[in-house]
Amino acid sequence: MSLSKISKQTVNTALPQSKRYTIFDTEVRGFGLRIFPSGKKSWVFEYRAGAGGRGVHKKRVTFGTSTDFTPNQARKHAELLRLKTRTGEDPQAEKLKSRAAPTLSEVAKIFLEEQVRPKLATKTLAQYEFILNRIVLPKLGNIKAKDVSRAEITKLQLAWSKKPYQANRMCAVLSSMYGFASKYGLVPEKFNPAHGIVRFKETASQRYLSGDELQKLGMAIREAETTGLPMEIDSTKKSKHIRKTKTTTVYDEHVIAAFRLLLFTGARLREILDLKWEYVDLEKGVLFLPKSKTGQKIIILNTAAIDILAKLTRIGIYVIASNSAGMIDEKPRTDLKKPWAKLKKHSGLENVRLHDLRHSFGATGASEGLGLPIIGKLMGHSQPATTQRYAHLADAPLRSASNAIGDHISAAMGDAVEMDG
Repeated sequence: MSLSKISKQTVNTALPQSKRYTIFDTEVRGFGLRIFPSGKKSWVFEYRAGAGGRGVHKKRVTFGTSTDFTPNQARKHAELLRLKTRTGEDPQAEKLKSRAAPTLSEVAKIFLEEQVRPKLATKTLAQYEFILNRIVLPKLGNIKAKDVSRAEITKLQLAWSKKPYQANRMCAVLSSMYGFASKYGLVPEKFNPAHGIVRFKETASQRYLSGDELQKLGMAIREAETTGLPMEIDSTKKSKHIRKTKTTTVYDEHVIAAFRLLLFTGARLREILDLKWEYVDLEKGVLFLPKSKTGQKIIILNTAAIDILAKLTRIGIYVIASNSAGMIDEKPRTDLKKPWAKLKKHSGLENVRLHDLRHSFGATGASEGLGLPIIGKLMGHSQPATTQRYAHLADAPLRSASNAIGDHISAAMGDAVEMDG
């Protein structure tokens, strides 16, 4: 061990020896330059933890190499470390703790397995996995979760600005994950770099079926289950498997029931396709869903929905039977894409999404004068703000009442409404 005021010249003239050695600074006690046989030179700080004294073993913390910091920069860092030790802190213990801190990838794995998978719906789990595994972790996964900054998340959000919905969901998922991580000690308490990031403005799609459109859809559904919908046969292709006399397709009762249940319950697609008979209580008129997008959920059935379920043939464990119905490894139906495409085209509703059936349920309730809190409960909204999209439709009964009052007063006053023409 040698003592010297460490300078740039000290660094340049310190030659490697057969064994590593340290040159300690004469200005900051414990600050030193460690030289290795390989020629590598590192900055170190030695101290005695706690109350200090010769009875306490010395500890050493390394904080960079001679190429990372100049001697003056390293000395200032050593001074900060010395101040920490004088207030009872232990820099080496902090460093070891930091090394043990989980990365964002490790926190994400715990979050998905312990929070998302057991509590949220399958589709929601898939969305979380996509956002984390495809968007977040490739960029930030190797960083310690506690070291991820708001600036890094904002930069990632901006990279997805062309898809504002996806960018906003990413911020929401990260905020939820950090809330979980903070609660269980994976990051410091209340640490959440995703909290407060301004979201992009989204243009919400709010398509509701009018009375005329509901009538057209109803006619198409009845035709699909009776006479069948016209088949689309490509005349340019030859096939031995298509019967030339068959020109329509009659749809299975379970497919038809799925569309009707979506209309009459306002449920989400997967809530209907994943619905098991054990969740159905026709006597009480409810569906009990142990797991949905918003957790456990009870759907109150109206008379029309009860009638659909009462008449539906029970095959297997799922209400909407799939091709594997009754088998040991039975699975729910995957989707309704093909029959829905046929129904849309036949009824002239090409711009209507399947999810718009859910919106139409809520819109009908609002236009009939039901309060927004009631609509929110029927549809299983976890946030009142979600139900607000139907607020403007709730004015319809008020407008009718106002018109009735106005007409009555006009008649009493002897006024007449003038018509142009």
